[in-house]
Amino acid sequence: MRKLAAFSIPFVGLKPGKHEFEYHVDNEFFEDFEYEEFNSANVKVDLLFDKTPTMMELNFHAEGEVNVNCDLTNEPYNQPIDGDLRLVVKFGDEFNDDNEEILILPHGEYQINVAQYIYELIVLSMPLKRIHPGVADGSLESEVLKKLEELSPKETKDIDENENGEDIDPRWNKLKNLLNDK
Repeated sequence: MRKLAAFSIPFVGLKPGKHEFEYHVDNEFFEDFEYEEFNSANVKVDLLFDKTPTMMELNFHAEGEVNVNCDLTNEPYNQPIDGDLRLVVKFGDEFNDDNEEILILPHGEYQINVAQYIYELIVLSMPLKRIHPGVADGSLESEVLKKLEELSPKETKDIDENENGEDIDPRWNKLKNLLNDK
């Protein structure tokens, strides 16, 4: 965690007003958090730090891309990252980070380390399901996709129509016969 010292901001020496910080996040950053989901990372994080006498407001903006494996095919691809995070820092008797938007620091603190917030911003900017763009548009050629297509259930062509013109699966007709057999 010694490498994350670059993400500490000594706010005691800053004058009230807006200050800008810029961070470049790569694989080493995620190795410090023991996060191994990304093959590689290249993300730029801009931080607008607004200091007032009673509180501080931090606005993070992350933009870049991370190389991840597709959930369907396990093929690596570059996933764009674009996310924002707003954090309000206030001072109180003891440290409290229960609220995700408000951080309370003890009165004696003189710096804040933003590495954890940058980490959370990038990881939470990832989509829940990571799908290679080639899968979505059909241009990806992969052995896994060929096997999935081969094993997928085939459509049934013997679908009847009811009196309203709606399609009916023939399996339902067999179930209706059970009602009529009474």
